Amino acid sequence: MSGLHIADTVLIVEDDPSAANAFMLQVEHAGYRAIHAETIADAIDLLQEKRQDVAAVILDLGLPDRDGLDLFGHDPALGEQIPVIVVTADGSINRAIQAMRLGAFDFLVKPFATARLLNTIKSALLSRRNQRPQFAKKKQTDGPSYMGIVGASEPMQQLYRQIAKVAPSRAGVFIVGESGTGKELCAQALHNASTRAQHPMVAINCGAIPENLLESQLFGHVKGSFTGAITDQAGAAQLAHRGTLFLDEICELELHLQVKLLRFIQTGTIQRVGSAKTHDVDVRIVCATNRDPVVEVKAGRMREDLYYRLAVIPIETPPLRIRGNDIRLLADKFLQRFGNEEGRQFDALTDAQCAELMAYTWPGNVRELQNVMRRAAVFEDGPCLGRSLIPSSATSLSWDNNAATVMPSSAHLSSVSYAENNGVDRIPLTLDEIERTAVNQAIAFANGSLPIAARNLGISPSTLYRKRERWVASDVASA
Repeated sequence: MSGLHIADTVLIVEDDPSAANAFMLQVEHAGYRAIHAETIADAIDLLQEKRQDVAAVILDLGLPDRDGLDLFGHDPALGEQIPVIVVTADGSINRAIQAMRLGAFDFLVKPFATARLLNTIKSALLSRRNQRPQFAKKKQTDGPSYMGIVGASEPMQQLYRQIAKVAPSRAGVFIVGESGTGKELCAQALHNASTRAQHPMVAINCGAIPENLLESQLFGHVKGSFTGAITDQAGAAQLAHRGTLFLDEICELELHLQVKLLRFIQTGTIQRVGSAKTHDVDVRIVCATNRDPVVEVKAGRMREDLYYRLAVIPIETPPLRIRGNDIRLLADKFLQRFGNEEGRQFDALTDAQCAELMAYTWPGNVRELQNVMRRAAVFEDGPCLGRSLIPSSATSLSWDNNAATVMPSSAHLSSVSYAENNGVDRIPLTLDEIERTAVNQAIAFANGSLPIAARNLGISPSTLYRKRERWVASDVASA
């Protein structure tokens, strides 16, 4: 109970007498005061009378007079001022998710362990007290950048407003978007703008780690639990305690691990591989994918119950092609950064060059633009760029709108054209670029399935995962 106040009052809104009595006993035994309301009308009266004393609300949704969600409708500021913990049966989980979107702090599915309830109350009260004065400043979203993300276009302003709105919540966030649109940057911004920012954000790529090691990476293991387990090791979930757990490429998670992840979310406890002991963990889960999760659910590759637990708040990162002048903003930023790395100075891009860049559809999004500008900084001496340099390397790519990956033309597979005034007719692709191209084509041909793509390429899925992780790490390092 360290850091909590004995006078904290918890309002329990529950019409079932046995459940209400159980909640009150558990809350009081933990050192809080408990007050009880059987109906929404009673809850409204108690909140009007004792609002300054109420530190948290436990809200059942199935109430006799009105739907539990009506409490948010009657008092729209409730979720921002007082943490509301929704308790619900499995049949009403969709309404619980709706409550989270209205501002609830968390929801628990009946039945749940006493420890789960008390840990959630404790997290709610700590989150409320740890809101820092400077947090309001971080909500300013009307600029060319926000929390490390660059972009002044209206789609990006909308994204910034979404991040600022949801960051203080405990609700899980599901980030969707094409490859290269900055989903990990979005996750980092959510963490940095939250009350959990003083604790770690731990990221794990579900598609880059071999299946037999992923459970250990997520939940940890004990010494001797498998070959190579020479010491006890905490997993990503435990390392992210009181912070954020970011699960990238969540749609690559195997079904049997999805079951264990769902149990972790429901219970708030983890069990290391090879251990019978459980550990309480308080994390906010943010996940991301470049696939359509609804399609993955319908295809049976993702559990529907897990999807609904993760996708409480969906956020979409906009593709670069709809971001207008952000293309110029980013291109200039990348050119100056990479020019500095190469020891060269470059003038700002001309209007004509920017018009050519903005006419391109950027299938690889910001990551592709970044690579184009890096090549420009390497092959040009400066201070001016050849007019056809940037478009020639970009427009040699063709884009299949039905495949979320770059599909190079046959000419691009062998070479990339540059302006003749450089004294070089064609610059061959590196072996690494050719390998990336082949892998991207194989994944597109397999409709996004990495195991099928690996089989078609004649390599193991774990090899393909490792290659993609290396490329992602390289792109992030150069960003």
